[in-house]
Amino acid sequence: MSSKMTLLQLVNLGDALSHPLRIKILKKLLEKERNVYELAKDLQISRQLLYLHLRKLEKAELVESDLRLEGSKAKKYYRLKNFNFKIDINLIRDVEV
Repeated sequence: MSSKMTLLQLVNLGDALSHPLRIKILKKLLEKERNVYELAKDLQISRQLLYLHLRKLEKAELVESDLRLEGSKAKKYYRLKNFNFKIDINLIRDVEV
């Protein structure tokens, strides 16, 4: 994200960080990138539920993904993006609305 944050970016960030499972996903991805199957298994949740949470994290620009062909199967891998946010009075004052 750029140094100036829009209102929508701030809302997406807050939304992405507002669920404990999404924090757990970020912690798992901090260890290493993972495919959806591995991540769902590690977190003991369905892939469908995982995709819902990953979409919010992608929308907030906290994670990124790519599709890889492994044998005859395509697998989607997720990894953390490099991010550093500081939410303070200056951010709120400068947020582009």
